[in-house]
Amino acid sequence: MLISSTISLENFFVNAYKKAIISDERKILLLKISDAIAKEYTLNKEVNLNFICTHNSRRSQLGQVWSFYAAHYFKLNINAFSGGTEVTAFYRNTVKTLQKVGFEFQLTDFSHQNPTYQISFKGTKKAVLGFSKFYSDPINKEPFMAITTCNNADVNCPFIPTASHRFHLPFVDPKHADGSDIQEETYLETSQQIAAEVYLIFSEVKTLI
Repeated sequence: MLISSTISLENFFVNAYKKAIISDERKILLLKISDAIAKEYTLNKEVNLNFICTHNSRRSQLGQVWSFYAAHYFKLNINAFSGGTEVTAFYRNTVKTLQKVGFEFQLTDFSHQNPTYQISFKGTKKAVLGFSKFYSDPINKEPFMAITTCNNADVNCPFIPTASHRFHLPFVDPKHADGSDIQEETYLETSQQIAAEVYLIFSEVKTLI
């Protein structure tokens, strides 16, 4: 099953950043993340990012996929991963909102509980695997920088010895809109916000290295 969109992924990514309203406090945090990434990149010429949220179903998946695209856009050797403190599934509404802006999803392992997708986009031969997993799953290359995206992960996530840094970058969970008239709009807004902040982080890294 290959599903894609005709929407320009690049346009969505750039416009998300241009339209974003980011508070000064939030920007300080984003720039701290950029600075840490740039310093590690300068030393190792490669950085692994692991976006962590409790269920690894929505926000952490969006963080991984948008960082995967940002690495291509800014031509940076940054690997994007994601994981959770529990395993659930790459939630279907998360898949749909990414498909609508241009990401291509190839179903590679069907499971009612936790299917696996190969995620890519036009213009690259690379892909990332999307499925719900523990943050410590072997697919998540170590060492990595941990970026937690929800409050539960920040409270419950245990000490991660392989994390070179840990930042808490919370986003409002779009789950609250599931089954409502604003479901599609809410997921798109969350994706747009994460895309915008990933753009800021990666663009700053590009200027620092």
